[in-house]
Amino acid sequence: MTTATATIPTVGPMIASSLSLSLRYTEDLVKTIPAERFCEMPTKDMNHPAFCVGHLAIYANRVLEMCGRADLKVAMPFGDEHFKNGAPCVAQDGRYPSKDVVCGAFTAGWGRVLEALPTVDDAVFARENPAEGRFKEMFPTVGGAVNFLCGGHNMMHLGQISTWRRAAGLGSAH
Repeated sequence: MTTATATIPTVGPMIASSLSLSLRYTEDLVKTIPAERFCEMPTKDMNHPAFCVGHLAIYANRVLEMCGRADLKVAMPFGDEHFKNGAPCVAQDGRYPSKDVVCGAFTAGWGRVLEALPTVDDAVFARENPAEGRFKEMFPTVGGAVNFLCGGHNMMHLGQISTWRRAAGLGSAH
């Protein structure tokens, strides 16, 4: 007689550790940026913190969907139109929510992802990426896509905020 044993997820906890680092880094980067400067553009074509954080915020729900945890999605207090891939970043003209709203959405969404990841079965990460086009070509599995969105994608845009801080005269976050 054989007994079935539950497998303990290993992929989700690994991705969660990287995500946890990017969440702490986000907090360090934005906490000393004055709210009235969150949409400032110190140089032409530089993404400001509101755009970067808002852009990252909208991806948390997409990660939850890919992981089969759409039930944990957070209601975003803003739409994707000003933050989606390819949307232009502009100086504040009324289109961007306040620093508190953008950062709150980011924290709520990615906090849910951080809680969910360690419970996602490894088989989910082995599934085919449901996206289309180049994103699917680059990341053919859910695991590859989720790993990128939780790690590399976040850190790329956080690097933009780090550069923005220096251009805006705020210096390093540390």
